[in-house]
Amino acid sequence: MNAISPWLLNVNAALNRKDLETIYKKDSAGFYFELVNLDDSLWLTVSWPGGSRIAFRLAYSPGDKLNITHRSESNSGIRLRAGSLIGNYTIDIQLPTTAQPVLRYTTTLIPSAPLLFPYWPRDIVPLGAAGSNLLAEGKVQVSQVGNRSGQLYFSLTRPKAGSVFYLQNLTALADYNQATETSAGNTVGGEWPEIGFALPPTLKQKPLEAGKNYVLSDAFVAFSDTVPADEPAMVKQYLDFLANIYLALPKPATSYKHWPEILQSGLTDLTESPGCWSQVYGNHYFNAYVCDYATPPEIMVQLAVLLPLLDYVEWSNAQLEVMKKIKEGLPAFFEEKYGTIMRWHPKVADKMKGEEEHKKPLVMDAWYLQHPLLNLSRLALKGDQLAKKLFLDSLEFAIKVAHHFKYEWPVFYKLDTLEVIKAETAPGKGGEKDVPGLYAHIMLQALELTGEKRYLAEAEKAAQKLQGLGFDLFYQANNTAFSAGALIRLYKITQKEIYRELSYLCLANIFKNVQLWDCNYGYGNNFPTFFALFPLKDAPYTAVYEEQEVFCAFHDCLLHARDLEIEPSARLLMAEYIRFLVERAVYYYPTMLPEKMLSEEVKTGEVDPKLWIALEDLHDGWEKSGQVGQEVYGAGNAFGILPRHYMQVVKAGLMVYSDYPTYGFSPKKHRPVTFRLAGDGRLNCRLMIVKTGRSKLPDVVVTVNDSKEPLNGKKVAGGHLEFEVPGDSSIKVDWKK
Repeated sequence: MNAISPWLLNVNAALNRKDLETIYKKDSAGFYFELVNLDDSLWLTVSWPGGSRIAFRLAYSPGDKLNITHRSESNSGIRLRAGSLIGNYTIDIQLPTTAQPVLRYTTTLIPSAPLLFPYWPRDIVPLGAAGSNLLAEGKVQVSQVGNRSGQLYFSLTRPKAGSVFYLQNLTALADYNQATETSAGNTVGGEWPEIGFALPPTLKQKPLEAGKNYVLSDAFVAFSDTVPADEPAMVKQYLDFLANIYLALPKPATSYKHWPEILQSGLTDLTESPGCWSQVYGNHYFNAYVCDYATPPEIMVQLAVLLPLLDYVEWSNAQLEVMKKIKEGLPAFFEEKYGTIMRWHPKVADKMKGEEEHKKPLVMDAWYLQHPLLNLSRLALKGDQLAKKLFLDSLEFAIKVAHHFKYEWPVFYKLDTLEVIKAETAPGKGGEKDVPGLYAHIMLQALELTGEKRYLAEAEKAAQKLQGLGFDLFYQANNTAFSAGALIRLYKITQKEIYRELSYLCLANIFKNVQLWDCNYGYGNNFPTFFALFPLKDAPYTAVYEEQEVFCAFHDCLLHARDLEIEPSARLLMAEYIRFLVERAVYYYPTMLPEKMLSEEVKTGEVDPKLWIALEDLHDGWEKSGQVGQEVYGAGNAFGILPRHYMQVVKAGLMVYSDYPTYGFSPKKHRPVTFRLAGDGRLNCRLMIVKTGRSKLPDVVVTVNDSKEPLNGKKVAGGHLEFEVPGDSSIKVDWKK
């Protein structure tokens, strides 16, 4: 047991007194709930059937006495009002039910005077068994890092009771954060047994106003009487907990963004802005960042833009000269001497100054070899012969590297000697742990391209290295997402349960690193952040490139899994990430943001606030964004979204848009058109009939799940028609000639 504070020691002793009076008791959803007033604090204790207990602090007035002034009960919970020297509290408690297996408690305070909170204790006490003064022992599996979800997932292991998932709805704290100029990041966590949520300390002498209402806590808690026996059980429990709480969590409304127009703005600036381009030996290459001429062209950057452009061209039947330019420069990245594509353009790589350890000609970042190979294989499978040659000519080198490192890649290695330059991300943390999944994806692409079974064996050997990594698997978001899709495909091919379980492991690592709250304070008022994804496990900002690739990877994953039995929680969370991304992604463009929130200092290149090229980085509401640069290789944003979410019905002069992924749509010359939505039927998505010409829309009839009753749509700006429909539904769209 770790050392504990006197505060926790005293609270534990007080909550274990035999003469303790309770002010409310109730059995609900298999657990026993009691409300206890300890004078300066109000507590809700929860007991498992076996007797183990945990306590949540609902209200606190240090050195004072809380007086209950109002109490009202309902079938699902209780509301209390309490007076204190620091102000008046209101506490709303909704107990879990069979239908809604989540506890929610919300605490608001109206201060009686301007208040500063220089310290606030955490709000969870693991009490252990009834009648014992010993605190429970347990293990925290997941806690909040930076601005990620305010989550805490842990098990009580002695006495063995079960598991708990706690989520603080940090959106609700915006008024507190705005008034005190504090961040909601890093507020949920702690070291066992001092765990939970603590209000961020008011260090800037910015007080809460007297007489104003502030939410101090809005917590959602799910319980289980099971301590997972192994990694697969832990991962499934985490995903199920998260999905159940997500269903109960208040979610911000989204608004439609017209991506056809956004795409055209981005395409114009991408192709015509000189800051996006460099020229080397007669070929044109994309810069990584706007006006970044010091860094040599990278193959990853070229392919990261080329593939989304190809998606768009296939959807639109357009011809883009820019694609020809990029392809003409790709062969220069292949180095015969080593039998592989290189990260940096070989003819100018020696111009790097080596100011960062990876910016040296022969230093390879482990994933930087795999990612371009994946994109080359995608091009090859679409019939591109140049890409096929570059991919197959580099494949044996990639296999050689995998064998050398025994399918466990370091961070940086020397390309010519395979000497390790940087073995671990941090001491004792290992290398790039999700690269085995990315490599497995490449091998499956090689299998599909050539039919050679040895590539399947390679994929399996690599995939199995992901076992046992738990919540430390995640190195980079897009690579972990590609790994999840590869493992679903491996499961389909082999029917080995281990690969389905490992796909869940990858997904759990991704959802551990999202932000399930809206940063509605400071600069955060200018852009939505709900369900944003962080690119690295310790990154301080969300990033457009990784988000766009995870979006595409989730589409692919759901497509491969559409006829498989996979966990409903996985389907729900992937579809919801996509739904929020198609609204949020537009705010990476600086044109959508006030200039006052853009950083004056830029690490790489320049930021042009009038250019439709996405910023790499969006930060906490008290920090300026665009500090890293304006990311040319994030330009795939719009080109990935448009073809996946707009279905063209040319004959009727319209497009059908959905913010959930869809399956089974094919453009027909006759009416009606049908398709199926991904997602979960317990949640709704937006369906739009989008006008494409000058004429008004025809009379459109939309029906769901073979119903004969048409849905009522509402007319919206632009002459479009909007509907709200449940996920996991079949949709029929018909119109009058």
